[in-house]
Amino acid sequence: MDPKALFKISYGVYIISSKKEGKINGQTANTLFQITSDPATVAISINKQNLTHEFIEESGVFSASILSTDAPLNLIGKFGFKSGRDTNKFEGVNYKIGKTGSPIVLDNAVAYLEAEVINKLDAGTHTIFLGKIVDAEILSDKEPMTYAYYHEIKRGTTPKTAPTYIKDEQRKD
Repeated sequence: MDPKALFKISYGVYIISSKKEGKINGQTANTLFQITSDPATVAISINKQNLTHEFIEESGVFSASILSTDAPLNLIGKFGFKSGRDTNKFEGVNYKIGKTGSPIVLDNAVAYLEAEVINKLDAGTHTIFLGKIVDAEILSDKEPMTYAYYHEIKRGTTPKTAPTYIKDEQRKD
């Protein structure tokens, strides 16, 4: 089996954020997809080891900032390769608190969604959260970043906690 075939699945690049007891956290993610239109519902996949997972579990809410192709690697890396347990990821980042109380990253975002968790599915290392959209806004007419663009043009890498991570010995380059 060639695990790189999974790279051909189309993904985006998002910052998923949530809140817990007056604290905020967020992470870079590539798995967000629409489930239904009425009511508007999306699903996200979050690693159980991530602090954002804990925040979503506790609060039952999340936001998703849809990043543009202009988003710099340092923004993606700040939310994707550092832990909110060790650093304030929102320091120096333009964001607002949304209707759910979740932080919404505005820097380099083309749109955002806010959701209330209505169900979840245990997927082993990850949890798939289903969220009913309670607010959404288009912020820019720029092009949203795909995960392929992130890898091929930006030359970005994948953290070990990502659902798309492949160990080096499994790769067929």
